[in-house]
Amino acid sequence: MTNIRAMLATTLVATCGLVGTAHAITVIPQSALTPTQQLYTSMIGGGIGDVAVMTGGGNAAGIGNPSGRNDDGFRGPIGLGFTLPFFGSDYTQFWANNNGNISFTGGNAAYIPTGPTGATIPTIAIWFADVDTRNEASGVMHIRQDIADQLIVTWPNVGRYNERGDLLNTFQMVVRGPNYNVPFGEGNIGFFWLAMPWETTDTSTTAAVGFGNGSGDGSVLDGTNQPGLNRVVAFKYIWFDPNLRPICGVPGTPPCSVPEPGSLALLGLGLLGVAGVRVRRRY
Repeated sequence: MTNIRAMLATTLVATCGLVGTAHAITVIPQSALTPTQQLYTSMIGGGIGDVAVMTGGGNAAGIGNPSGRNDDGFRGPIGLGFTLPFFGSDYTQFWANNNGNISFTGGNAAYIPTGPTGATIPTIAIWFADVDTRNEASGVMHIRQDIADQLIVTWPNVGRYNERGDLLNTFQMVVRGPNYNVPFGEGNIGFFWLAMPWETTDTSTTAAVGFGNGSGDGSVLDGTNQPGLNRVVAFKYIWFDPNLRPICGVPGTPPCSVPEPGSLALLGLGLLGVAGVRVRRRY
């Protein structure tokens, strides 16, 4: 069993650095979110793509299970079909992680959303939380790549740990390459959420939304790792430009203003994400 005190210490290290070195964390304002009743794929048609069959992960990863049902699994590496600049590096492949994010350089089986994105590898997190799709009532992760220079990953009506199907979240991520002809008022990365009734699981009480470089620097939605984030994002969407700046909901407006990066503003966010944790054994 993991010692809770050790977990808290690890969270402080991940947030502040080994010797107190400040990390650059930008807060995305909630005002950048726009109401919606549709996923992106509902607007363009064509569905949400194929079931993501897991190739790795932890706990009950469901590796090779054609149903896609799993806990803490991931699929990858998968070719993007384009080159994506992200925090100063270029990536041509990604891993789709069941716990509400995609990552670069490797898969992510982590399930507690500490820090800006909860990962030690570059990550885009639309809803980093302990997703568990083993319950028959839950949907599973899907990946769609039939449109040039565009990736769509969808978590439709997914459950939470431990095999719960009582509450189901729906969210969808859109990632576009540099050569994609972005429509007026949209962006290069998009997050779409519909009903989001859960954030609490048997392992954590909060979730994370945003971007991280794997070294502690990142950009997170205001309210990340704080209670009530599911209510903030429910039936909302947001687009980001190539510099990860949010684009306001009114077409043609400039990117929304965001606070300057800070080192202390999010110091306690990781701790809140760990509060109330019931540690589970990994196999």
